[in-house]
Amino acid sequence: MKKISVRTKVLTGTVAAAALAAATLGAVSASAEATDTPSAAAAVKADTQNKNLAQTTGLTIAAATKAAQATLDAATKAGQKVSVAVVDRDGVTRVLLKGDGAGPQSPESAVRKAFTAVSWNAPTSELAKRLAQAPNLKDIPGTLFLAGGAPVQSKGAPVAGIGVAGAPSGDLDEQFAQAGVEALGK
Repeated sequence: MKKISVRTKVLTGTVAAAALAAATLGAVSASAEATDTPSAAAAVKADTQNKNLAQTTGLTIAAATKAAQATLDAATKAGQKVSVAVVDRDGVTRVLLKGDGAGPQSPESAVRKAFTAVSWNAPTSELAKRLAQAPNLKDIPGTLFLAGGAPVQSKGAPVAGIGVAGAPSGDLDEQFAQAGVEALGK
């Protein structure tokens, strides 16, 4: 009998392992390809009827932009330099416009006013009055209880918020925010 060298054994073992790995990978790939399409279709079909899903109503980016521009236009017409923010129902900023000459603090303030208005479905001037009864409200992260925010509603439910900052008074900021809300009805 001929004795097989260690080198031949290692080389033979390596080739056998590589062949086994290639065969396994091919089988797994073929299996994945065969099951991806049917399961993906089944998952989509199942999700359309899933009672655990919630649907929400929100502004399109075009509507949010229209509201923001109408708000900025109202402020510019009144000679005010402001920033305008439109946030969705979850408080995520959809549009942020910093008007020419608006202060550096105004973009963040506008976002926080919009967030506050949509969170409580009320103008921020009204919410600022509530601080007397519940001063801890001001401690909620991301909120700003100053006039200048207005909720956008659909059937009485909040779907967005518009915040304005930079005018010399919160009442003016809120008046401009309301102009943006009204622009959505046109």
